[in-house]
Amino acid sequence: MTGSPPALPPAEVIELAERRQHARTARDFAAADELRDGIAAAGWVVTDGPDGFDLAPRPPYDVLADVSALPDRSAEGAGPRAVVALLVEGWPEDVRTCVEALMAHAPADVVVVGLDQASTDGAGAVLHELALAHPGRVRELHVARSAGWAGGLNALLRAEPCRYFVTMDVSSVLEGDALSPLLDAMDADPSVVGAGWRGVNVDVDDAWRSFLDAGPGEVDALLGYLAAFRRDALVAAGGAHPKARFYRNADMELSLALREAGGRLVAPVAAAVLPVRQDRHRGYHDSDPALRDKESRKTYDRLLQRFRSHPDILAPRH
Repeated sequence: MTGSPPALPPAEVIELAERRQHARTARDFAAADELRDGIAAAGWVVTDGPDGFDLAPRPPYDVLADVSALPDRSAEGAGPRAVVALLVEGWPEDVRTCVEALMAHAPADVVVVGLDQASTDGAGAVLHELALAHPGRVRELHVARSAGWAGGLNALLRAEPCRYFVTMDVSSVLEGDALSPLLDAMDADPSVVGAGWRGVNVDVDDAWRSFLDAGPGEVDALLGYLAAFRRDALVAAGGAHPKARFYRNADMELSLALREAGGRLVAPVAAAVLPVRQDRHRGYHDSDPALRDKESRKTYDRLLQRFRSHPDILAPRH
């Protein structure tokens, strides 16, 4: 049995989309935005691509133009104890597995906020379904254009007041309460601004050209697969570097910025002890290798230029 064929946009909606494309070419963005709103009012969503535009039926949830439309609540101190920030960029079953595991194992005072960044494979619909199934525990945000890793993360950091801000990749799956040990480590020591599942140290003998896995204790950097930070420390440090479009090396760049500001980072227990597993990390393995390597190299070069001359920011060596 096959499903119904996709709905075709009516002629008047196609005309609006063509007029919007001409307005964008002419750099009349005010007119383009007005035409996009008209397309949305007609029940359709337009997305831009290298070969023109695509039209799809409007989903049963609001889709903002981009992350700039999200609220800025950086100065607010109220909110839940912790917010888990999930960047949703596809792979709907991974999103479902990750969020359902969070609902099964995360403490009750932890809220999951998913930011769907222009996913086109149904991941946004799965996020919507999960938000409906777990009201108050799972919140959804949807944007039509991706802002990349730093743009999405910083938008959630601005929009979601909380005590602790948790970065997590959808490939990380809780098999028990892996969050409490991280949050408790910061509760126990005000000098600790971040605690994570996997810590790494700069290989100073290799002139900072690589990082080495670190055991439990104070570390130079935390990997973004699963890490918790004091939100006020992240805000004070300016969040992730705005040019970090791809996550790789950007989590280490963010960690070193927090250490430069005087904060300490820890891996409170050995990575193998924390009840969490990593499934296929599609954000790395299934991304465009050329783009991945280019953006990763740019971030690492920027990291070296900023921090390599300041070895005093590194964790004590034993």
